[in-house]
Amino acid sequence: MAEPTFQKAPFVWLDGELIPWDAAQVHIGSHTIQYGVGVFEGIRAYEQEAGGTSIFRLPEHIRRMFNSAHILGMKLPVDEGAVIQACREVVRKSGMKSIYLRPTAFYGLGQMGLGAVNNPVHVAVAAWSWGAYLGDEKVKRGAKAHVSSWTRMSPRSFLVKGKITGQYVNSILAKREALAAGADEAILLDESGLIAEASGENIFMVERGTIFTPPRSAPILDGITRETVITLARELGYQLREESFTRGQLYGAEECFFTGTAAEVTPVREVDGRPIGTGSRGPVTQAIQECFFKTVRGSTPAHAEWLTAV
Repeated sequence: MAEPTFQKAPFVWLDGELIPWDAAQVHIGSHTIQYGVGVFEGIRAYEQEAGGTSIFRLPEHIRRMFNSAHILGMKLPVDEGAVIQACREVVRKSGMKSIYLRPTAFYGLGQMGLGAVNNPVHVAVAAWSWGAYLGDEKVKRGAKAHVSSWTRMSPRSFLVKGKITGQYVNSILAKREALAAGADEAILLDESGLIAEASGENIFMVERGTIFTPPRSAPILDGITRETVITLARELGYQLREESFTRGQLYGAEECFFTGTAAEVTPVREVDGRPIGTGSRGPVTQAIQECFFKTVRGSTPAHAEWLTAV
């Protein structure tokens, strides 16, 4: 499956200044390029039903970015408010109604070696248009998933709650394996053989009318879309349990779906060649999906606090 095409925003915010996209250059010797120690976020801004554009759960995303830096021991040279305003400014200058944002913090040029601690930290916000991550068709029909031979990183070895650049090699290996197997996305197990998450998404399944998703204590990213869907599902009246489950349980599920900023809410119609439920988007997934898109586009007054106007 080819990655979706994108249209870049004309400006990048870098260290407090808007510069043209093509001028946002980083030296090859920068520490993060060499060793992968950096943090980032993925955020979406949506065109609103009443007009204008709003960024979805912007403060929560920036707070998570700063927490990722904190647990990594990386001190950012700006505060959360500055990055929030930078995101709004990049969206305003882009001229796009809906857009994907990528705030990043990285170590620049300075010392080399694993023990380098004094390299300057740079903060940037780039943006581009990005449609459905797994493809428009998959949003309705559902994606095909493959349980990867690669295991989700262990909290004994990595900071699994951090959105840390180098850690995504684990996800890339799983994703490439899934694509080679003819699937759209990979599902990773934890060290105990339980379902953890997909390569870039959290995972939910429906069994006997109850929604299940791995708990925060599992080696998963604390997904903001995950938390959003948990809230919306309970408000819709569904029973939802944050509880680990096995690959066998997933094979026998009535429904399955992924959540994430890029993937939004995407049904899963097949896992390892086995149809999930009827092999198409189920009614629970569709109800949550519809509620999610109404919320992010301001089509409902509920949770207006999740929307930051630009």
